[in-house]
Amino acid sequence: MASRCFRRTTRNSVFAAFAAFAFIGLASAQQPDRAQTEAMARRAGERLQALQREADRLASEEGTLLNDLRKLEVDRLLKAEELKQVDAEARRIEGDLAATSRRADALQRSEAIEAPELRARLVELYKLGQARYVRLLLSTPDIRHIGQASRMVAALASMDRERVESHQRTIGELKAARRALEERRRSLGSARLAAERAQGALQRAVQARTALVRDIDARRDLNAALFGELQAAQQKLQVALRSLASGASPSETTGLPLKPFRGDLDWPVSGAVRRRFGRASFQGIEVAAAEGTDVRAIHDGIVAFADNFSGFGNLVILDHGSQTFSLYGDLLDIVVRKGARVQRGQPVGAVGPTPGGAPGLYFELRVDGGPVDPLQWLKTKP
Repeated sequence: MASRCFRRTTRNSVFAAFAAFAFIGLASAQQPDRAQTEAMARRAGERLQALQREADRLASEEGTLLNDLRKLEVDRLLKAEELKQVDAEARRIEGDLAATSRRADALQRSEAIEAPELRARLVELYKLGQARYVRLLLSTPDIRHIGQASRMVAALASMDRERVESHQRTIGELKAARRALEERRRSLGSARLAAERAQGALQRAVQARTALVRDIDARRDLNAALFGELQAAQQKLQVALRSLASGASPSETTGLPLKPFRGDLDWPVSGAVRRRFGRASFQGIEVAAAEGTDVRAIHDGIVAFADNFSGFGNLVILDHGSQTFSLYGDLLDIVVRKGARVQRGQPVGAVGPTPGGAPGLYFELRVDGGPVDPLQWLKTKP
């Protein structure tokens, strides 16, 4: 545990320690021969094809997302229009409910005023009953007027009953209309809630897809930048190949940048990841492997440091250019020298014991001078 703590306190100092002399021997690195240059040119071509396929895939994915966004936008507009219609219908129903309630209230008030008189008249008519003709006959001084009086009483009774029944029918119809309107209002409330939820879901879907489009745009920009960087390196390699073919030496050292190979870098050693990046200030990963197993360069580069370093044991640092470095620590031994050019897959040392005692490799990757998670740069294990 103490050695691990010591490692954490000294891991950043490794760059300060070798920065003063790391690049002294870089200019003396050997020029790659023709076979190596051809291999790098082939690898650059293969990677350019992979980047182009990735660019095509991203463009297709973005096109699909943009089509989705257009459809979602149409759906969102339709839902907004649906909400407007629901609100307009709700306002109309509220108006109809208010008018219906006013009519029902007015009829009920009228009924309250007229009901006593109507009931009294109906009671009197009921008292007459079937014997009304006899009573009318007895109470009518002129027998010639008996039929006329009888018909008048019957007509009045019929009119009163019709008034009561019509009044009651109207009140019943108004109550039924009010119940229907209230049911419609509740239905519209449910429809509005459903429309609002659908609109909210559409809004969230639009926001999610818009964020994905922004992410794809950023990845396409990065892809284009990496493609350009790798294409420039490939062109230099082609110039170097022409120079080698003519028997002349290349005018400058050629190599492939590391950044375009993110996610396509070989593992330095095969094994399970024992410790991951970022845990307890751990700036690399620890890979479990048998002691003595070859540790290989993940990418072409120049040996910037190859010696024992406190907290890292035997340590090799490869400079891959453009402020990108790979570190191989806890080595049993070192098989490269400072200033030497190494090829991808070339051994740089062997697996040794880690501070915890178990054999393994400490591996760190630095891009633009800062540590990054190596698992995002190495090939995904099947």
